[in-house]
Amino acid sequence: MRIISGSQKGRVIVPPRNLRARPTTDFAKENLFNVLGNHFDLEEVDVLDLFAGTGSISYEFASRGARSVTAVEINAVHYNYIRKMAAEFGFDDLYPVKANAFLYIKSTGKTYDIIFSDAPYDLEGTERIVDEVFERNLLRDGGWLVFEHSKNLNFSDHPNFVQTRCYGSVNFSIFKK
Repeated sequence: MRIISGSQKGRVIVPPRNLRARPTTDFAKENLFNVLGNHFDLEEVDVLDLFAGTGSISYEFASRGARSVTAVEINAVHYNYIRKMAAEFGFDDLYPVKANAFLYIKSTGKTYDIIFSDAPYDLEGTERIVDEVFERNLLRDGGWLVFEHSKNLNFSDHPNFVQTRCYGSVNFSIFKK
């Protein structure tokens, strides 16, 4: 796992063995950020990374100069790792939050340009995140929700659905406000 681009381009991320996350593959991450970079000036976005895991997506946004990145992770080991790596990389605008992602989106008063959600594929009810984001009005106008999921989910009937991008076993459904 590595940081693809930006100030920390090429830095390898080697999480300790006790991290149980399934990080987004470098291949999928690189393709996703190509899509995002064509639609957003990544230096002008505020990002919410739900189920942040190893922090890989948060580091990528921070490396590319995002205005702010909020990384929400409930697991204490993962949360502490994200804090440690953010400090090591000098990402002053990366804000780790130790919280349940479902509760966080119900309680936050902030809005974001991009929300990325990568819940464990086997976690029941994760698809609720999509409706919660729009019901709570968490995206700014033109903002995107990127929801990573297995091939078993299909959101094409959702009113805010834009497209699904598939990279191997990784699927990103994109929704727009």
